[in-house]
Amino acid sequence: MLISIVAPCRNEVRRIEAFLESVLAQETAGFDWELIVADGMSDDGTRDVLRSYSQRDSRIQVVDNPGRIVSTGLNAAIGVARGYVIARMDIHTIYASNYLRECVAVLEATGADNVGGAWWAVGDKGLSHAIAVAFQSRFCSGGARSHQVDYEGWADSVYLGCWKRTVFDRVGFFDPRLVRNQDDEFNLRLMKAGGRIWQSPRIVSWYSPRGSLSALFKQYAQYGLWKVMVIRKHGLPAAWRHVVPGLFVLSLGTLLLFSLVSVFTGMPSLSRLGWILLTAEMLIYLGACLGASLKAGRHHGWRLVPYLPVVFATYHFAYGVGFVMGLLGLSW
Repeated sequence: MLISIVAPCRNEVRRIEAFLESVLAQETAGFDWELIVADGMSDDGTRDVLRSYSQRDSRIQVVDNPGRIVSTGLNAAIGVARGYVIARMDIHTIYASNYLRECVAVLEATGADNVGGAWWAVGDKGLSHAIAVAFQSRFCSGGARSHQVDYEGWADSVYLGCWKRTVFDRVGFFDPRLVRNQDDEFNLRLMKAGGRIWQSPRIVSWYSPRGSLSALFKQYAQYGLWKVMVIRKHGLPAAWRHVVPGLFVLSLGTLLLFSLVSVFTGMPSLSRLGWILLTAEMLIYLGACLGASLKAGRHHGWRLVPYLPVVFATYHFAYGVGFVMGLLGLSW
């Protein structure tokens, strides 16, 4: 059996070697693999590393991705893939040596159309560790099963994914209009077509999240922004947890605007009501942040507690702000 690994990539010179070594370390008993890296016209030295590895190992192939986004890169790689099975891999992730073998085993055992493991984030220390710990929290993810590392069963999404090639013949490729959320949209389209998705803790990988609050805010604002396009395309969200941060930010903005307008229009009593409701909502949220931070600190170390409230708020407000921008037709 030949497995085609598809990996979009752009300007990842600091991570590309670790990723390639992780792929080369895969156990291959019973199958072979090819790696197709769709490079988004990198100009930081990534291309040189890829060229060096492809010359050393003929299983590694590089194709151009002039669209420079993940969805067009995935489509370019899938378009030339020769494998019976296609497995997506991400440059920001390191994989257990049995990753591919378990993907194939779970795919065959369950009969699912898409299989994968949990989205397991790992940070180094301090803020990076707090970002990773918050990422796994139910308070951050809204209870998404893809963040639960021990969950096994049917799901609405998995990290990355592994499919038989025939799935793309039936459902189509990734939407090239989506800069973010192309995975969620594809999985939603797959399920609407009758497909099924299975998550297994046997499929293990470790994701490196963004290391700063500014980078994290930008990433999740884009997630929120592009989630609106997915909802508009299909007429419904894949899960209602996707709209909660947007509703939260929208409610805060509405109460703030209501309070200010009431002052300028000579209605102080309504303004006071608005400020009271706004303050109450923020205090409830801050209390929830503190509770989630203490719970995470009990399991992962109390030294993280000072970081966690602001990390949780960055995740939620970034996604919510992006979602509202999408509703208003704005861009990031």
